[in-house]
Amino acid sequence: MKSMRLPVFVLSLAPGFAAEPITGRASVVDGDTLDIAGTRIRLHGIDGPESAQLCEDGAGKNYRCGQAAALALADLIGSTPVSCDPRDTDKYRRTVAVCRKSAEDLNGWMVAQGQAVAYRRYSMDYVNAEMAAKIIKRGIWAGTFQQPEERRRAKREGSAEARQEPTRTGGCAIKGNTSRKGEKVFHVPGSRDYDRTRISVKGGERMFCSEDEAEAAGWRAPRR
Repeated sequence: MKSMRLPVFVLSLAPGFAAEPITGRASVVDGDTLDIAGTRIRLHGIDGPESAQLCEDGAGKNYRCGQAAALALADLIGSTPVSCDPRDTDKYRRTVAVCRKSAEDLNGWMVAQGQAVAYRRYSMDYVNAEMAAKIIKRGIWAGTFQQPEERRRAKREGSAEARQEPTRTGGCAIKGNTSRKGEKVFHVPGSRDYDRTRISVKGGERMFCSEDEAEAAGWRAPRR
């Protein structure tokens, strides 16, 4: 009697996708992106203003909403470790995840505070939180703003709307520091060395409004 060969099925996982939670102290890259021990994490289901993006508040005054979003996220996290539950890997090879500080959903908190919008193209998870923030005019909903996705598209197409000059009003929080070796390094809010970095204007150090501005002036991000 001939033995029967049963078909073998192989389960293939997406390359580079981490199923296990990523836990540790997080550095804030911007309003929807974190870095944990060198792993870049894009917050699932939300879209924050671009780093150099300007919005208008309720009085019609420009302010750096991208910077405000990053600072709000950094203030919420502080030095407390966060845990991120991976959902996917995006085209930039970033891990897309839902991140939490204890039981607090950071993704949902950013949308509920009006510091980010629900990224409907990829998820409807935070639409209700967005609607609530919009109704009470919290954060960016207090005034007018360009959707982050539209802002990026305009920037790619080189439109005048995307080439707005950064304003110095309200403060620019990126620290451009010169190391003992003479290397020009910038530190963003929430990063490892940000709080202990001191700026000496007399020594040629300065503040920047965006990472692009710092890089254009000859500064670089810290090596990890």
